[in-house]
Amino acid sequence: MSEKLTKNEFESAGYLSSETIDGDIATLNLGPTHPATHGIFQNILKVDGEKILEATQTVGYIHRAFEKIAERRPYNQITTLTDRLNYCSSPINNIGYHMTIEKLIGCEIPKRVQYMRVIIMELARIADHLVCNSVIGVDTGALTGFTYMFQQREKIYDMFEEVCGARLTTNLGRIGGFDHEFSAAFYSKLEDFLKEFPALFAEFDNLLTRNRIFMDRTINSGPISAERALEYSFSGPNLRAAGVDYDVRVMNPYSSYEDFDFIIPVGSNGDTYDRFQVRQEEIRQSLSIIRQALDKMPEGPCHADVPDFFLPPKQEVYENMEALIYHFKIVMGETPVPVGEVYHCVEGGNGELGFYLISDGGRSPYRLQFRRPCFIYYQAYPEMITGQTISDAVLTLSSMNVIAGELDA
Repeated sequence: MSEKLTKNEFESAGYLSSETIDGDIATLNLGPTHPATHGIFQNILKVDGEKILEATQTVGYIHRAFEKIAERRPYNQITTLTDRLNYCSSPINNIGYHMTIEKLIGCEIPKRVQYMRVIIMELARIADHLVCNSVIGVDTGALTGFTYMFQQREKIYDMFEEVCGARLTTNLGRIGGFDHEFSAAFYSKLEDFLKEFPALFAEFDNLLTRNRIFMDRTINSGPISAERALEYSFSGPNLRAAGVDYDVRVMNPYSSYEDFDFIIPVGSNGDTYDRFQVRQEEIRQSLSIIRQALDKMPEGPCHADVPDFFLPPKQEVYENMEALIYHFKIVMGETPVPVGEVYHCVEGGNGELGFYLISDGGRSPYRLQFRRPCFIYYQAYPEMITGQTISDAVLTLSSMNVIAGELDA
C-alpha cells in the first residue's frame, strides 16, 4: 500500500521540513506478518525511501480477555492464564501470580520452596534471553547462533517437563509451592546444563559481540535515553540498557533473592547493542544464581502448610475424610479468600511483571490486572524508530523483545 504526498502537504502536516525530503513520501505497513513483526504487530510507517519519518503502532490482534476471564475463575485455575502472557518465560508468570495470592492470604513459604522457585525462574530468564538475543542475530543475518541457542533452550524445556509435564505454557507450581519435589532426573539435567552451557554460550557471544557487521547494524539502532525510558515506565533489560540500575530482585527482593550475590548489568546508550549486551550478562548472572541456589539448598518441605489451596496427595483423598473435603473445596473453587487489595511484582524476562489483585471474599477475584512490561514499552516503539531505517525498525522490535501475549490481556 502506498500513499504519495507532495512536499508541501508533508511539511504542512508537521512531519518534516521540505528541504530534507528527497522523492515521494509513502505509507507502508510493517506487519502484521511473521517473522519480522511476530505475526500480530502492525506498524503504519511514513517513509522517505528507507528512512522512517513517522510511525503508528496498532495492538489488539491477539486480545484474549485474560483479566475478565480471571473474574470468573477460581484462584487456582488462573495460573493457566498467566503463562500465556510472556510464553517465553512462563514459569516466572506462574510463580509471580502464586506469590500474589500468598501475599493476600498471609502464607509463610518454606525456605526450600523459595530456593526451588529461584532456580526455575532463573532458568526461565535464560530461556527468554536466549530467544531474544539469538533472534537479534537472525535479523542481522547470522542464523547459526540461533540454531545452537535453540538447542540449549530445549534443554531448559526438558527440565520444565521433568517438573510439570509441560514445556512452553507450563502451569508450573501451586499456591504455596510445588506439588512434588524435583526429581533426580531434573537435578541431573540441571547439572549437565550448568556444566556444558557456559562454553557453548561463550561461542555464541564470540560470534556476535565483537563482530563488525553485527556492531554496525546494532549500535545506535533504536536508541532511547534514560529520561525517556523512565517517562515511558520502562523496566527490565530495556531500562537497564538505557543506564538505569533498577531490578525488582534487588530493589524489592522476593523468594530470598537477598541471599544471592549477583550484579545488575547496565548499559549507557539504550540502543539495540546495549540491550543485547545487558541480556548476555544477565544470562551469566542467572547461571551464577542457580549454582548458588543449588549449593545452598536448605532442607524442608516443597510446599507451605496451606490445605485450603494445596491439593492433598491422591492416596490421602481415598483414605482420609478431611483430605477429601479439602480436595472437593479446592477443585470446586469454594476456598475462602480474605477480603483485601494487594500488588506484587517480580522481575520477569522483560521487566517488572506485576499483579494487582482485589478480593471481595468471593470464589474468584473481584479484579485482577496484569502489569505487562511489553504493553508498556511498546508505546515507545514509534519514537525509537523515527529517523531510522526500515531494517533498524525490525532490529529494534526484536531487541525490545516485545512478546505478543503481553500486549492484550
